[in-house]
Amino acid sequence: MVKRERLYDAFGELLYAIAMADGEVQQEEIKVIEGILNKHSWSNEIKWSFDYENYKCHSLEEAYGKAISVCKENGPDPEYKYLLDVMHKVADAFDGTVPQEEFIINRFKGDLHLEFIKQLSNQ
Repeated sequence: MVKRERLYDAFGELLYAIAMADGEVQQEEIKVIEGILNKHSWSNEIKWSFDYENYKCHSLEEAYGKAISVCKENGPDPEYKYLLDVMHKVADAFDGTVPQEEFIINRFKGDLHLEFIKQLSNQ
Protein backbone atom coordinates (compact mmCIF):
# COMPACT_ATOMS: atom_id res chain seq x y z
CA MET A 1 0.00 0.00 0.00
CA VAL A 2 1.29 3.46 -0.89
CA LYS A 3 1.19 6.57 1.26
CA ARG A 4 -2.16 8.33 1.10
CA GLU A 5 -0.48 11.46 -0.26
CA ARG A 6 0.75 9.55 -3.34
CA LEU A 7 -2.67 8.00 -3.85
CA TYR A 8 -4.38 11.39 -3.79
CA ASP A 9 -1.75 12.79 -6.16
CA ALA A 10 -2.77 9.96 -8.49
CA PHE A 11 -6.42 11.00 -8.14
CA GLY A 12 -5.51 14.50 -9.32
CA GLU A 13 -3.61 13.03 -12.27
CA LEU A 14 -6.60 10.87 -13.24
CA LEU A 15 -8.98 13.81 -13.03
CA TYR A 16 -6.60 15.74 -15.28
CA ALA A 17 -6.59 12.83 -17.75
CA ILE A 18 -10.41 12.85 -17.86
CA ALA A 19 -10.51 16.61 -18.31
CA MET A 20 -7.92 16.40 -21.12
CA ALA A 21 -9.59 13.47 -22.88
CA ASP A 22 -11.58 15.79 -25.14
CA GLY A 23 -8.47 17.80 -26.06
CA GLU A 24 -8.36 20.54 -23.41
CA VAL A 25 -9.31 21.26 -19.82
CA GLN A 26 -12.55 23.26 -19.71
CA GLN A 27 -13.50 25.81 -17.02
CA GLU A 28 -16.70 23.83 -16.38
CA GLU A 29 -14.59 20.77 -15.53
CA ILE A 30 -12.41 22.77 -13.14
CA LYS A 31 -15.51 24.16 -11.39
CA VAL A 32 -16.95 20.65 -10.95
CA ILE A 33 -13.64 19.39 -9.57
CA GLU A 34 -13.38 22.27 -7.11
CA GLY A 35 -16.99 21.90 -6.01
CA ILE A 36 -16.79 18.17 -5.41
CA LEU A 37 -13.34 18.15 -3.84
CA ASN A 38 -14.37 20.84 -1.39
CA LYS A 39 -15.97 18.08 0.67
CA HIS A 40 -12.98 15.68 0.64
CA SER A 41 -10.42 15.68 3.45
CA TRP A 42 -7.54 15.49 0.92
CA SER A 43 -9.00 18.06 -1.47
CA ASN A 44 -5.93 20.31 -1.42
CA GLU A 45 -3.62 17.45 -2.39
CA ILE A 46 -5.87 16.23 -5.20
CA LYS A 47 -6.41 19.74 -6.60
CA TRP A 48 -2.70 20.57 -6.35
CA SER A 49 -1.87 17.48 -8.41
CA PHE A 50 -4.55 18.33 -10.99
CA ASP A 51 -3.29 21.92 -11.23
CA TYR A 52 0.33 20.75 -11.58
CA GLU A 53 -0.53 18.44 -14.49
CA ASN A 54 -2.54 21.21 -16.12
CA TYR A 55 0.19 23.84 -15.62
CA LYS A 56 2.85 21.53 -17.06
CA CYS A 57 0.55 20.58 -19.97
CA HIS A 58 1.38 16.92 -19.50
CA SER A 59 -0.15 14.53 -21.97
CA LEU A 60 -3.18 12.48 -21.06
CA GLU A 61 -1.09 9.30 -21.40
CA GLU A 62 1.66 10.61 -19.14
CA ALA A 63 -0.78 11.61 -16.40
CA TYR A 64 -2.76 8.38 -16.73
CA GLY A 65 0.37 6.22 -16.73
CA LYS A 66 1.73 7.77 -13.52
CA ALA A 67 -1.63 7.51 -11.80
CA ILE A 68 -2.47 3.94 -12.74
CA SER A 69 0.91 2.66 -11.58
CA VAL A 70 0.33 4.24 -8.14
CA CYS A 71 -3.17 2.76 -7.96
CA LYS A 72 -1.89 -0.68 -8.91
CA GLU A 73 0.86 -0.45 -6.30
CA ASN A 74 -1.68 0.70 -3.71
CA GLY A 75 -4.00 -2.23 -4.33
CA PRO A 76 -7.75 -2.34 -3.78
CA ASP A 77 -9.09 0.72 -1.97
CA PRO A 78 -12.62 1.90 -1.15
CA GLU A 79 -11.64 5.41 -2.32
CA TYR A 80 -11.69 4.22 -5.96
CA LYS A 81 -15.50 4.32 -5.88
CA TYR A 82 -15.33 7.99 -4.88
CA LEU A 83 -12.78 8.65 -7.62
CA LEU A 84 -14.95 6.98 -10.26
CA ASP A 85 -17.93 9.07 -9.19
CA VAL A 86 -15.87 12.25 -9.54
CA MET A 87 -14.46 11.09 -12.90
CA HIS A 88 -18.01 10.62 -14.23
CA LYS A 89 -19.08 14.07 -13.01
CA VAL A 90 -16.02 15.75 -14.55
CA ALA A 91 -16.60 13.92 -17.83
CA ASP A 92 -20.21 15.11 -17.87
CA ALA A 93 -19.37 18.73 -16.95
CA PHE A 94 -18.75 20.04 -20.47
CA ASP A 95 -21.21 18.98 -23.18
CA GLY A 96 -21.80 15.58 -21.58
CA THR A 97 -19.50 12.60 -21.57
CA VAL A 98 -17.68 12.07 -24.87
CA PRO A 99 -16.36 8.69 -26.05
CA GLN A 100 -12.75 9.62 -25.20
CA GLU A 101 -13.73 10.32 -21.58
CA GLU A 102 -15.75 7.11 -21.34
CA PHE A 103 -12.74 5.26 -22.73
CA ILE A 104 -10.48 6.60 -19.93
CA ILE A 105 -13.02 5.67 -17.25
CA ASN A 106 -13.45 2.15 -18.65
CA ARG A 107 -9.69 1.79 -19.09
CA PHE A 108 -9.15 2.73 -15.44
CA LYS A 109 -11.71 0.20 -14.24
CA GLY A 110 -10.33 -2.49 -16.53
CA ASP A 111 -6.68 -1.88 -15.65
CA LEU A 112 -7.43 -2.07 -11.92
CA HIS A 113 -9.64 -5.13 -12.32
CA LEU A 114 -6.96 -7.02 -14.24
CA GLU A 115 -4.25 -6.02 -11.76
CA PHE A 116 -6.24 -7.06 -8.72
CA ILE A 117 -7.28 -10.38 -10.27
CA LYS A 118 -3.62 -11.01 -11.08
CA GLN A 119 -2.61 -10.18 -7.50
CA LEU A 120 -5.25 -12.53 -6.10
CA SER A 121 -4.18 -15.40 -8.34
CA ASN A 122 -0.56 -15.02 -7.16
CA GLN A 123 -1.49 -15.51 -3.52
